[in-house]
Amino acid sequence: MPQFQGSEARIHYVQHGEGPDIVWVSGGGGLATDWHSYQIPFFEREFRNTTFDNRGVGATGGAVPATVEEMADDAAAFIRALGYEQVDLLGFSLGGGVAQSVLLRHPQLVRRAILAGTGPAGAGGLEKMPLIAGSAYLKAALTLRNPKHFLFFPRTPNGKRAASDYMARLKERTADRDKGISLQARRAQLKAIVTAGGQTPYDLSVITQPVLVANGDNDVMVASSHSADLARRIPNAKLTIYPDCGHGGVFQYHQQFVPAVLEFLESE
Repeated sequence: MPQFQGSEARIHYVQHGEGPDIVWVSGGGGLATDWHSYQIPFFEREFRNTTFDNRGVGATGGAVPATVEEMADDAAAFIRALGYEQVDLLGFSLGGGVAQSVLLRHPQLVRRAILAGTGPAGAGGLEKMPLIAGSAYLKAALTLRNPKHFLFFPRTPNGKRAASDYMARLKERTADRDKGISLQARRAQLKAIVTAGGQTPYDLSVITQPVLVANGDNDVMVASSHSADLARRIPNAKLTIYPDCGHGGVFQYHQQFVPAVLEFLESE
């Protein structure tokens, strides 16, 4: 897989497709290859898709940054190093927070943005994230399942089916699988998330780009109400909340999410 020599670390990234550029920013614990089962096969027909491992995660070297703002500066430096003047940005979960910060700190780099499973900085409630994650990991150990069964999907019949389908999709990729995230990196990301939840809120009213916000209606990680608040505070934002799903709503409803994003990106 190709890599790029950054100023502090070798940033591991993967590209698929040809056309206008979309850069995908993964969530906590997310890897460059996580997108490739549900989304990339649809987007690569019309766009050049770049997914990457954040600093200190997966196959990228260095240490996880202490703040979301530092992660955003990393993402912006990566985009510039690839020679891109402007991209569409899609961020999920922690990646959605990073994408918001890129919009504010490096607005000239972004044409349009999709913020999924995320809320605004300073929204509060994120101090509970370590407890929520710890509980999910305990349940996962007791049931021999992946923690995302409990973090991404509700324990409803639909949610359980979606979780099983999601896990099966991730296992479909047998070649060029990404290196997993370390426990130390997970803890560092959680710390950055908690810090973001307690900081002074961003002034989102200065964002001028079109933004699509999406989440499930029962997100146990980032309250769904925070996503609604995020959309209200961005002047040119559209909100989609999917029913009977949680943090992984964009995966559970990928058949609706993918065409909605394509329409959003291609609209005037």
